[in-house]
Amino acid sequence: MLPLIALFIAAFAFGTTEFVIAGVLPQVADGLGVSIPTAGYLVSGYAGGIAIGGPLLTLATKTISRKALLVGLAAAFTIGQAACALAPDFASMLLLRIAVAVAHGAYFGVAMVVAVGLVRQDQRGMAVALILSGLTVSNVIGVPAGTAIGNIWGWRATFWVMCALGVVSIAAMTVLLPRKTGSSRQSVSFGSEVRVLARQQVWTSLILMLMLMIGQFGLFTYITPTLLEITGLDESLVPWVLLLNGVGATIGVFLGGRLADWKLMPSLITMLFMQAVTLAVIHAVSPYPVPMVVAITVWGGLSFAIGTPIQTRILTWTADASNLASSLIPAGFNVGIALAASLGAAMLNAGYGYRSLPVVGAIAMLVAVAVALASHVWEWRRNTTPPLPAAAE
Repeated sequence: MLPLIALFIAAFAFGTTEFVIAGVLPQVADGLGVSIPTAGYLVSGYAGGIAIGGPLLTLATKTISRKALLVGLAAAFTIGQAACALAPDFASMLLLRIAVAVAHGAYFGVAMVVAVGLVRQDQRGMAVALILSGLTVSNVIGVPAGTAIGNIWGWRATFWVMCALGVVSIAAMTVLLPRKTGSSRQSVSFGSEVRVLARQQVWTSLILMLMLMIGQFGLFTYITPTLLEITGLDESLVPWVLLLNGVGATIGVFLGGRLADWKLMPSLITMLFMQAVTLAVIHAVSPYPVPMVVAITVWGGLSFAIGTPIQTRILTWTADASNLASSLIPAGFNVGIALAASLGAAMLNAGYGYRSLPVVGAIAMLVAVAVALASHVWEWRRNTTPPLPAAAE
């Protein structure tokens, strides 16, 4: 359990630095002498670094000891936070954020593989859940705390605190991770890495991931104006609603881990359908504050409960050549986030309004149900079993 806690601390650090920029964006824009929309590229640039640089760095480092690589990525994070705190202008800040994002993308891919290798097969879902919870807890605790620090002592102080957190994560992994954590002693060829992506369980899971992001971020990107304009909430109440959503997400991560270890595909299919229903409910109750808040809390819980078995399934079915596939998990999520936000913008620009966003999400979830059912039936009929890890062969 202690090695997983060490991996969680670094996941929490990476998650916080990705999302906290939104909380201090006006201060960063003012401090670097750019407009707030221009400063917004610090968000999209980070997502691009994860999506593109993460898989490339993972493949380039596949022969390095996993422990050494994870500690090195945490060190890159730590140095990057100090450099961001000292950044003299916007261009350097953007480049530094992208560099940290590349380490972020590689870290989550490698950490997921190491985490499932540290536990029994029937504990894989909870191992994935613990790493993934670093992102949800960063939203519940890290982002509000980092934003408060920025408001009190300035945005550069936020990055210095992130730097200190990076030092803690380096120490934790150095002490707590076993020396042999599934290091790539048995090199797997690039061709093998690519071939495992052709397994239907892998590419269908990536489709499910994309649908999940449309169901989540198509609405979440515009959740604040939806709550203000459609639900009629006071602006001061919006952070509390987002906090409830984050609490629901944190609970959902661990619930999803339990269900992934119990009956992965039946649980996943059921939760996808429940999410479709939840999004339809959000559309129906969006003008009514109390039911809307309840629905948003459930929606946040289901989103992350669904994410855990999807990632567990990808890792299970690529165990014999996991480097590329595992790095595609954070990349896929960030590509999905970008596409969902763009789709939401297109819907709004076409004049459909905020209430159309959960409808689109519900349709995406129903598509996901159909894909998951087809995949599960195909797998059941052929009685296929997951591959053994490369090191065990």
